[in-house]
Amino acid sequence: MNDKKAIITGGSGGIGLAIAERLLQDGFDCALIGRDAGKLRRAAELLGSDRGKVVCVPCDITKPAQVKDLVSTVAQAFGCVDVLVNCAGRSGGGVTSTITDELWLDVINTNLNATFFVTREVLASGSMKKGGSIVNIASTGGKQGVIHGAPYCASKHAMIGLTKALGLELARDGSDITVNAVCPGFVETEMAEQVRTNYARIWNVSTDEAKRRIEQRVPIGRYIEPAEVAGLVSYLVSDLARGITAQAMNVCGGLGNY
Repeated sequence: MNDKKAIITGGSGGIGLAIAERLLQDGFDCALIGRDAGKLRRAAELLGSDRGKVVCVPCDITKPAQVKDLVSTVAQAFGCVDVLVNCAGRSGGGVTSTITDELWLDVINTNLNATFFVTREVLASGSMKKGGSIVNIASTGGKQGVIHGAPYCASKHAMIGLTKALGLELARDGSDITVNAVCPGFVETEMAEQVRTNYARIWNVSTDEAKRRIEQRVPIGRYIEPAEVAGLVSYLVSDLARGITAQAMNVCGGLGNY
């Protein structure tokens, strides 16, 4: 077992899986959290066991009672943790006047409330070591509005607000825990495919045309790779980044301008 421990929500695929792979390379043991036990097992198989221990904990993190059990399970496996990465999330949008209550609430619950529930329990239980790090995977959509993305943008703006407030709070309470947000732009993942399909429907074009239009919006002309997001997370949880807290940093190919 490695000395450093990390919890990664949404760790079964996409950005979360890339973060787990990078942190294992950096010498962490990782607890992968997700709703689908089968996807978690497959993720653990992909990661292997040669670089560190991988623990899979199925959990619906929108349910506070399940979150308590989750944190207790990780504590039994690892003891205290050094890093929490809140990466679980979903897309969601459309013409605002047609958005259902169910869609709005599920996006807010998944992207914002779940992040709060997990963070609160890790802190309240004393599971995070002094000098630890919390990284929330937000979005450039949490800084700038995105047409037809009201639920998603609202949830990610709120996540950045939570990051900044908690970062300032923990900077002064003696815990020496840093809290930062990473804000990806368009990242090539399964979620990106869902977003392209949604835009293709709204724009009445093919998914290939939707992808072309999206790439035209990005100054570097392409989607970001999950490993590029993981690289910034790796830096933010390293000793070199101890002076960075309450910040929201972009990995977006120039899409975001602040």
